[in-house]
Amino acid sequence: MPIEQRVMNAPTRPAPARPSGISPKKDAPAAEVEEIKPKKKLKLIVIILVAVLALAGAGWYFFLRTPSEPAAEPEPEAGEMLTVEAMSINLDDGHYLRLGLGLQLTLDASEHGTIDEAAAKDAAIALFSGRTVAEISDPTTRDALKAELTETLKVAYHEEVMEVFLTDYVTQ
Repeated sequence: MPIEQRVMNAPTRPAPARPSGISPKKDAPAAEVEEIKPKKKLKLIVIILVAVLALAGAGWYFFLRTPSEPAAEPEPEAGEMLTVEAMSINLDDGHYLRLGLGLQLTLDASEHGTIDEAAAKDAAIALFSGRTVAEISDPTTRDALKAELTETLKVAYHEEVMEVFLTDYVTQ
């Protein structure tokens, strides 16, 4: 009989004890597959999250954001001139002021029809009466009174008066 010769390997060391839950080497490819799946899921979740945030930011920017500067209202167009007939106003110390006014109305006010001038007369009388001749003769004071009358009439006529002109201004 022929002699068989066997080759023996060097003695092997015993394998270290494995913690529970880790599969042996033969299952290693399955473990790698299990580790790859969570990485792909995480990457997909991150991509979806970034896309949702980008869409939310774009939606806020285009639809919900308030403009930084509100659009300025266009200046009203000038309409007709309303002439308020001259009136005499009692001043202090028995003096008088003969005052005539011209009211520059807006185009919208001109379309509304006739405008009563009683409010303009009342505001002028309330503003100028009781003042001294020296006070209303000063050009600076006169301009300040005119500006105050303009603002008063803008309120009284609901922004339909653009400017007030003094057409008659005589003191006695």
